Amino acid sequence: MNLILSFGEILIRQQSLGNTFFDKTNNRLEIFPGGSEANVAASLAQMGDKVAYCSALPQNSLSDEILEILNDLGVHTDKVLHTGDRLGTYILMSANGLSKGEVIYDRKYSSFSQLTIEDIDIDKLFEGISWLHWTALTPALNQEMADLTADLLQEASDRNITISVDLNYRNRLWQYDKEPIAIMPQLAAHCDVIMGNIWAANKMLGTAVDESFDRNTPRETYLTAAEESANEIFQKYPKCKHIAYTFRFMDSPNHNLFYGTYHTPTEHVSSDVMETFKVIDRIGSGDAFMAGYIHALVNNMTPQEVIDTATGAGYHKLFVKGDFGDGKIKQ
Repeated sequence: MNLILSFGEILIRQQSLGNTFFDKTNNRLEIFPGGSEANVAASLAQMGDKVAYCSALPQNSLSDEILEILNDLGVHTDKVLHTGDRLGTYILMSANGLSKGEVIYDRKYSSFSQLTIEDIDIDKLFEGISWLHWTALTPALNQEMADLTADLLQEASDRNITISVDLNYRNRLWQYDKEPIAIMPQLAAHCDVIMGNIWAANKMLGTAVDESFDRNTPRETYLTAAEESANEIFQKYPKCKHIAYTFRFMDSPNHNLFYGTYHTPTEHVSSDVMETFKVIDRIGSGDAFMAGYIHALVNNMTPQEVIDTATGAGYHKLFVKGDFGDGKIKQ
């Protein structure tokens, strides 16, 4: 069937409609289904790709509602596992991710975080799958999830399934006495496609980055740094043939700059810089970029089309409320 499989934890996002989480004058919450891997699946399905999603959810009506939302978007959810007692959540302390406010995770003892390889029917999981997408958020949860990820990647590699990873780095998740550099290189070695940014690549894969880089660093300097970082990954991880990096800068809650780079062992291209003063929701913009990136590769686009599609999808998500994108691409 040639499905793209996105594997990772479904999350519930909780966000205050007031100025603070416990706002006495506006004591109301908005909630959205989310999670990086689900966000990618939702966008890919709306782009017209055949995509499946696997997570672990408790058997209850809230889980049913989330799966119905994914199904309505065109995501296949028959590979989802029903186990455990609770869904993971996160609390967004700032309005729509428009400031650098705190994110509080509540993922310990969630259904997904307690999965083991024994819980998964590997043949059923990979039946009809031609592409597996995962993120660094999964091995960040605990050592057992890192071990599970390693097992799944080995199985996918043995089945000649294309593997992509988003080097999502969340320092609040890596809380089990392991730094990402101790875990991620062995996992990334399985990957054909890598996405992230030059700082995440440094933190997780040990590539070089200039510590003096900041918002005022010229774009041309960043493009050169991205090319050098990508070349280092190609050398260290010979299976990898595609790398994309995002550059996202937030000068104020509503003023954002967004551009990206795409690299192969022989070509290095970049998108135009996209700028806006009207951000609605920053959450999930990197996941929409990832979806556009996968979509472009699956559909054999040219290198310039790859980065333009990925960046356009990520940028467009800035104007879509909630974690899920709508599959549209800003041209």
